[in-house]
Amino acid sequence: MEMVRSVNFRDELNQKTHWVESVIERYLPDGEEFACALTDAINYSMKSGGKRIRPLLMYESYHMVGGSHAVVEPFMAAIEMIHTHSLIHDDLPAIDGDLYRRGKKTTHAVFGEALGVLSGDALLNLAYETAMKAFSYADDKNNTIEALTILTLKAGIHGMLGGQSVDVTNEKNNVEHLDKETLDHIYRNKTASLLEAPLMIGAVLGGASRGEITCMEQIGRKIGMAFQIQDDILDVTSTTEVLGKPVFSDEKNQKTTYVTLMGVQGAKGEVEQLTSEALRLLDTLPGEKEFMKELLSYLAFRDR
Repeated sequence: MEMVRSVNFRDELNQKTHWVESVIERYLPDGEEFACALTDAINYSMKSGGKRIRPLLMYESYHMVGGSHAVVEPFMAAIEMIHTHSLIHDDLPAIDGDLYRRGKKTTHAVFGEALGVLSGDALLNLAYETAMKAFSYADDKNNTIEALTILTLKAGIHGMLGGQSVDVTNEKNNVEHLDKETLDHIYRNKTASLLEAPLMIGAVLGGASRGEITCMEQIGRKIGMAFQIQDDILDVTSTTEVLGKPVFSDEKNQKTTYVTLMGVQGAKGEVEQLTSEALRLLDTLPGEKEFMKELLSYLAFRDR
C-alpha cells in the first residue's frame, strides 16, 4: 500500500533537510589545538551525508503540536549526534567491520580504530552537552527536562544500546537462528527507539498532552520496525551502488532477519501493515500532518 507522494514532497523534503543540516552544523565542534584529530573525525562522520531522518521527525512533531521556538534545535542536533555515534561504533572491527557507509569510507577506515572508538564516545557525550543548551531557550523547563529524560532513556541500555548489545551478543556467540520475539526485541530497541525519541521529544517540547506523546511513541515504534524490516529487504534486493554500503551482508554474517524468517514478500507485507497502523495512529492526532504522512511512508518504502 505504498502511499502516493505528492509532486512537491521531494522538493519540500530537500528544502527541510537542507535547513536541518544548517541547524546541526551550528553545534559541531570547531578545531581544537591538541584534539584536532578527534574534531576532524567527528566532523567527518557528521558531514558524511545521511537522510537526517531523526531531527526532521523531531521538528515535524514539534511543529505539528504547535511548537514554534528554537528550543527544539539543540535536541535536533543531539539526536543526530547519537545516531552518528551508533553508526561509527557499528562499523568498527569489533562489531560489523564495515569499511564503507553512504558511499564513503567509514570513520575508523579513515582515522584508525582508536579514533573511531573515541570519536563515537565523544559524539555521544557531545549530544548531551548540546541538548542541555535547550535550557537557554526553554519557557517551560519541565518540558525540557522530560525531553532530556526521553533522549537518554531511548539511547541507553533500555533503548538503542541495549538492543545493539543483544544483537552483538547473539552474533558473537554464533547464534545463527533467532526466534521472532528476540528479533523484534532487537529491532524495537536498536532501531525503533531512536525513531520514537524524536517524535516524543518534539511533542513534549511543543506542549502536547500525555496521550498525544504516547501516540507519538507508538507511531515511532511501528515506523521504526518497518524501517528496519525494509533495511532487511534492501540488503537482498538492492545494490552496493544504490545503498552506498555492501549488500548481502546479513547473509554473509548468517544473521536472522525478517527476510530469513518469512521471505521477501512476507517481509514486505509486514512493512505495509506496520506503516498502515502508524498512519492510522497519526490520523488520530490534531495539527497539520500531510508532510508527516508522506515522510513516514517515504521512510518505510525507501529504496536506499
